[in-house]
Amino acid sequence: MKLAFTTLGCLDWNLDQIISAAKEYGFQGIDFRGYMNELNLYKLPEFSTDVETTKEKIKDAGLEVSCFSSSIRLIAPDEETRVAFLNESIEYAKLANIFGTKYIRVFGGTWLENSREEAIAVAIKNMNILLEATEKSDVIFAIETHDEWVDTSTIKEFLETIDNPKVKAIWDVNHPYRGGETPEKTYENIGKWVAYTHWKDSKYMPETKAGQELCVSGTGNLPLKRFYEMLELAKYDGWHTLEWERKWHPELEPPEVAFPAFVKSMHEISK
Repeated sequence: MKLAFTTLGCLDWNLDQIISAAKEYGFQGIDFRGYMNELNLYKLPEFSTDVETTKEKIKDAGLEVSCFSSSIRLIAPDEETRVAFLNESIEYAKLANIFGTKYIRVFGGTWLENSREEAIAVAIKNMNILLEATEKSDVIFAIETHDEWVDTSTIKEFLETIDNPKVKAIWDVNHPYRGGETPEKTYENIGKWVAYTHWKDSKYMPETKAGQELCVSGTGNLPLKRFYEMLELAKYDGWHTLEWERKWHPELEPPEVAFPAFVKSMHEISK
C-alpha cells in the first residue's frame, strides 16, 4: 500500500520538514498542493530555478511525488481564467516530467449557468485543449469527485465521452458519500477509471450548513474499510493520499496529529 499526503495540510512546512515528516510517519509519497503558503508551485524557486535540488532531495529520501494537485477547473467563469488554467496545466506538466509524476489533479468546476449536458460538453472541450497543449508529456489528468461532480454518473459520462487514456478519475472518498452515494455505486460508476485517491474522514452533522465535520482518520463515521474493499475489487494498486484540508479549515488538528493517524488508520482497514 502506497501512502501519501497533500501539502494542503502543512503549507507552512519547508521541504526538509515535509520530507522528514513523510519518512517519520511512514509515507512513501508527497502530493504537492502548494508549498510555503503559495498554491502555484511553479512560481517558487524550489520548483523553478532550484527544481533539480528539490528533485534530488526527495529522491534521496526514498520518496516520490505522487501527484501535483492543481487548481485547474475545466469549466471557468471567463476566458481570462480559462487561459490561466491552461497555462497552469502546461507548468504542472513540465514539473510532472521532471519529477516522473504521473498525475495532475483537476476539478470539473461548478456548472455556472450550464445544464448537466452543457457542463459535460464544456469540460470535454477544455480538457481536449489541455491535452493538446501538453501532448508531449506522459501526464494523466485526473478529474476529482468534487463540486457538482460528486454525482459520479456525471464523471462516468464525461470519461466515456472523452475516451482518452490520459484522462482518469480521482476518487475523493468523502465527497460522493456525503452527497448520498454509496461506495458500491461510486465503484460501479467510475471504478475502472480510478487512477488516484484522496482520503479523509468526517462525521455526519445534518444540523450544520456543511452537513459534516472533517475529523482525524478513524474517528469519523465514513465507511473507510468499505471504500478500501471497493478499490481492492477494482484491483487498484495506486496511491492512497490523505487530503488534510487545514488550509481551508484551520480549526482542524495539526499535521503532527492527523498525518500519523492516517497511516495507522489505513493499515488497520487494509487488514
